[in-house]
Amino acid sequence: MTPDAATVDVASGEAALTETVGAVEIARDVVLAVGTDAATFLQGQLSTDLAVMADGDSSWTLVLQPQGKIDVHGRVTRRAADDFVLDVDAGWGDRLLERLSRFLLRVDCTLTPVRWQAVALRGPASASVAATAEVDAAVDWPGSVGRDLLGPEVTVGDATWCPPEALEIVRIAAGVARMGSEMDDSTIPAAAGVVAGSVSFTKGCFVGQELVARIDSRGGNTPERLCGVVGDESLMPGAVLRAGGIEVGRVTSAATSPGRGATIALAYIKRAVEPPVDVLVGTDGSDAAVARVVALPIGE
Repeated sequence: MTPDAATVDVASGEAALTETVGAVEIARDVVLAVGTDAATFLQGQLSTDLAVMADGDSSWTLVLQPQGKIDVHGRVTRRAADDFVLDVDAGWGDRLLERLSRFLLRVDCTLTPVRWQAVALRGPASASVAATAEVDAAVDWPGSVGRDLLGPEVTVGDATWCPPEALEIVRIAAGVARMGSEMDDSTIPAAAGVVAGSVSFTKGCFVGQELVARIDSRGGNTPERLCGVVGDESLMPGAVLRAGGIEVGRVTSAATSPGRGATIALAYIKRAVEPPVDVLVGTDGSDAAVARVVALPIGE
């Protein structure tokens, strides 16, 4: 599927992923949901509307707790009327299986975890790359376009193979939340910015719908929301951000962007703080550097 190692360094990889087209081998946990009741069962569990999906369509989706917080955020692809592929960030497949199995009572739907290959294509020329995969899903990140390819075997045509660190820069710049970093079982979907691309408010009932709908009806306001941060290497996961002597947020993900000559990060920032705004960064109780909180996506 891929060369033994990426063929370029992080700087060249960042350029390929944003200016032409780059390929990155990624890790995704995959669960197949198959059976005559699969569509009906998943329609009541997922936040997206499966009824409007044709064969081959993919959509981001949430699997929520009854109280409306996130169990898992991932993607669903419809292969046939009773055949679906669910893929989530690596390490979260077991959570997905456990959560769905809890509601799987007297229905014909078999959930099967499988080990598939996965490749991310990013860049303005992504659509032109020849590829074969069981799932070929368009990805429209803010400020970045591409495709995710998944299957038992994935082949990719003419693209520059890039290191994972380069894709992490693109993800952070786009403001895309990831399970385990920006999202876990304490996260309110609206705070992570995943509602617009993952939730249907017209499909009817699904588990956890009430809280999501109530927050949306009130303008999507939450006590904190995901923002971008630009600064130096002091921006690292767990770093505290302060303004006016008060903690206003903590860094969840960070990466050094050669193209920007700076470190960029994601952080949950209190609603009262309106970007752009300068903050102090501290990792050990002392504030040592100045960074700037900005709206997402993070520009050049």
